[in-house]
Amino acid sequence: MFGMPGGIEWIIILIVALLIFGKRLPEVMKSMGRGIVEFKKGVKGVEDEVENATEQKPEKLETPENKNEKTKTDKEHINEMKG
Repeated sequence: MFGMPGGIEWIIILIVALLIFGKRLPEVMKSMGRGIVEFKKGVKGVEDEVENATEQKPEKLETPENKNEKTKTDKEHINEMKG
């Protein structure tokens, strides 16, 4: 019943947009284009962060086991320094 508009519907939509926006239509379309570009930049930044996080080697990632081991060795080192 409600699908994508056909050819005649698009023409009617364009005529209504011209009547509503008139001379401001190029400005509105330009601002919409800028918004789309900014959105794409944001998505690209998030994709890059995710890709960098997935490419990190497992040795570089700090797991709970590695963190506990590091804390233990630090405590042992401090005790050795005390004497």
